[in-house]
Amino acid sequence: MNTAVNAGRVALVTGGGRGIGAALCIHLAQNGFRVVVADIDSENAAGVATDLGKDHIARAVDVANEAAVVGLFNDLETSVGPVGVLVCAAGLLIMPGGERPLIKDMTTDIWERSYAVNTRGAFLCSREFLRHREAKPVPHGRVVFFGSVAAQLGGYRSSAAYIGAKAAVMGYAKAFAREAAHLGITSNVIAPGLIDTEMLRSTVTSSGALAAAAQNIPLGRIGTVDDVTAAVDYLVSPGAAYITGNVIDVNGGYRMQ
Repeated sequence: MNTAVNAGRVALVTGGGRGIGAALCIHLAQNGFRVVVADIDSENAAGVATDLGKDHIARAVDVANEAAVVGLFNDLETSVGPVGVLVCAAGLLIMPGGERPLIKDMTTDIWERSYAVNTRGAFLCSREFLRHREAKPVPHGRVVFFGSVAAQLGGYRSSAAYIGAKAAVMGYAKAFAREAAHLGITSNVIAPGLIDTEMLRSTVTSSGALAAAAQNIPLGRIGTVDDVTAAVDYLVSPGAAYITGNVIDVNGGYRMQ
């Protein structure tokens, strides 16, 4: 990516304190964006922002909290500048005791919390982004949501709550794409497959289980965060201006359509 094109552009990444979100923050900063690392864990967010350098900032936010999200955007638009790229990477997979809860055993608390972070969080952040861009448009506006191969296949290691929440995000992103199109804003979804992150490792019991899972992937390996950042890199670029309402599968062929 041409860093000169992105100079001065603000990219907000939710869930930026660790995992895929942190990797995205690093990648976007390397490509010229001024990155806002947003995470519910203020220490993690601050650590990532510090590593990125002085032009990048951290903000603590619970994406499921409406007032917190509204306050975050009001703050950024005033003190930092208009957000041009929003990456909704904040996600939550609840695994009590390290085990996937079955539907028959699932509590409403697990269900509601899964939707609050994964779905409501994506809605609240993108709604505020759209409101501010209606008031002050920017060129090359981009929103990237995160779905999951689990939502496409019904999942094997993920709970029904997580699967349902991510499926909702994937549908919502298309509605958002239609309503934001008049501003030149694109809205797309990354649907990661099996990516080597803490979340994936929380669902398997051993490295042998990971190796076995890799055997079911045509490209023969578990994905890396770099595989995901490369796809996001394209979607936030000016070259992706005619792509919106799409789901980009990053899964090594685990699911083909």
